[in-house]
Amino acid sequence: MSDMRIPQVTAKRLPLYYRYLEKLHAIGKRRVSSAQLSDALQIDPATIRRDFSYLGELGKKGYGYNVNYLLQFLRDFLRQDEVTNVVLVGVGHLGTALLGYNFYRSHSTKIVAGFDTDPGKVGTEVEGIPVFPMDRFAEVRELHHVEVAILTVPANEAQATTDRIVASGIRGILNFTPARLTVPKNVRLHHIDLTIELQTLIYFLKNFPPEEDIPPAEDGHTDGRG
Repeated sequence: MSDMRIPQVTAKRLPLYYRYLEKLHAIGKRRVSSAQLSDALQIDPATIRRDFSYLGELGKKGYGYNVNYLLQFLRDFLRQDEVTNVVLVGVGHLGTALLGYNFYRSHSTKIVAGFDTDPGKVGTEVEGIPVFPMDRFAEVRELHHVEVAILTVPANEAQATTDRIVASGIRGILNFTPARLTVPKNVRLHHIDLTIELQTLIYFLKNFPPEEDIPPAEDGHTDGRG
């Protein structure tokens, strides 16, 4: 199952499905249709059916999906019973907020350490998470078997910091800085630019009123299954 290859756009939606199914399970809901999932998550039902079809025969036409079965399947597929340790580099305002948040809705992802160059922050704790100096990065990364880092340093320090943490063994970076980073081919890099996201939201609000903004299937295809 771990070797199953699915489209990246589908992989990005699976945790969203998983979180919503957890809510349904908590209130005792036993089955759900793609239309109900669509209403709740604002994803086209054909897209939802196609996403699940990549994983096998998970539902039945006219019945929908068994919530308990689908939840357990996604838990196993996403390895939700395995805890992934993450570190955060750059304990400024945004970094401090992320340390406080610490993936509170996820039981499988945990920030175990923060890193900063400010002597006033090094040696302190934020929400119980210790802040270390950068010269201990390799040591702490190895101790906690960390492969993923969240980057919230100033933009002018981003590339040098990236080079340093990649050299220490980091294989995945979630970049909150506006800097366009260069990494080796064996390192996965995801950018989150809050300014662009906000500007995009404002653009759509001005040009596509919500009642007219009905999202189509991700690739424009439809699926006739129930």
